[in-house]
Amino acid sequence: MRNETEPLRQGDVVEVGIEKGVYRGRGLARVGGQVLFVPRAHAGDRVRARVSEVHAGWAEAALEEVLEGGAGRRASPCPYVPRCGGCVYQDLGYEAQLDAKEAILRESLARAGAPWDGKVERHASPEEGWRLRAGLHFAVRDGSLAMGLRQEGTRQVVDVDHCLQLSPALNVAARGVRDALVRRADLWPRLRGLDLLESTDGTRRLASLVTTLRPHEGPRLAALAEEAPGIDGFGVETTDRRLHWLSGPAHVEMSVRGQKLRVHARSFFQSNRHLVEPLVSTVLDLLPEVPRSLDLFGGVGLFALPLAARGGGEVVTVEQSSHAAADARENARMNGQVAVRVRCEDVGAALRHLAADGGEAIVVDPPRTGLGRDVVDLLVARRPAAIAYVSCDPATLGRDLARFAERGLRPDAVHLFDLFPDTLHLETVLRLRPR
Repeated sequence: MRNETEPLRQGDVVEVGIEKGVYRGRGLARVGGQVLFVPRAHAGDRVRARVSEVHAGWAEAALEEVLEGGAGRRASPCPYVPRCGGCVYQDLGYEAQLDAKEAILRESLARAGAPWDGKVERHASPEEGWRLRAGLHFAVRDGSLAMGLRQEGTRQVVDVDHCLQLSPALNVAARGVRDALVRRADLWPRLRGLDLLESTDGTRRLASLVTTLRPHEGPRLAALAEEAPGIDGFGVETTDRRLHWLSGPAHVEMSVRGQKLRVHARSFFQSNRHLVEPLVSTVLDLLPEVPRSLDLFGGVGLFALPLAARGGGEVVTVEQSSHAAADARENARMNGQVAVRVRCEDVGAALRHLAADGGEAIVVDPPRTGLGRDVVDLLVARRPAAIAYVSCDPATLGRDLARFAERGLRPDAVHLFDLFPDTLHLETVLRLRPR
């Protein structure tokens, strides 16, 4: 063991108490004047850890042993913990997970200069079978094909027979694809991943392989669909990044608040089957009924169609993905939502072209990178009645909120949706209004 007065060095073994959890499932401890981050260590734990990286003022360490567990720690229900990196909170009780995520959200906003001192409404999820879509990785190891998730802190693939995040039927489908591929060793070096999509009612499943096959080689895998049980549609992505659809439908149907939504295998859709409808309902509750609403980064129309269905005038949805925009158009037609207009373009460009008279209700559901300064400024310039911001990253959310605050818009309601239980991810929904 090291002398406590010495600065941390790579390879040092330390025994530390964890003060709090921080984003990405790490525990924070202090050794002398240095901050130490330990993955899979939680508030209240006392642990032994080995220092892996040293930086100016802080260091990273690998957890070697939990000497004394904090109040929320539990035995993980998953046999792949701690090797698998998919669920960093699997060994923390669920209520403690929600506490940790709320604390991380509050601290992230405060560090970005946009503190929230009010109540955070929390929306919990069942811990098992919640995934509608999943991405698994392939690797060749010791002469066999492995399929699963990455090992903690590495690019090594942990071979997973049954993932608790997937429904029983989706687990069967995933294993069926892997078993079919086991008989095709010539393909193993060309495999990268498997993308899965399941309908909300659990009756339809799509699978698409991510490969390094050349475009003309992809169609030769069509027979795999017949060998894998539980797969209704099957495609292969090749080196041109094109998805070649080889068998069955390329879409599944989701049902949300009475709206039927067609979702292409490549279209974005929220992953949690249990919380997708409460998420939409919350967004609608936060927004007033006005003559025009905007749904930005709108995907297949998840928010736009329910907004139109409740009344309140025209809904313009903007989505850059051609697959998702095509789904949104078809969904509006299928559900008879003539008030929905779909624009397939960049959100910033759309905001510059769309005339604004003020008083709009706006939904934004950006990718992990957030909105950015330019889009925030364009939104503020429209003088909206309210903005519902759906965020999947507390750090970029905090950055955007600080910019909104500079321009006079601040949150007055904050919701935490645990769309990804047991994992490091958290989803935030908040309402911004002029102050």
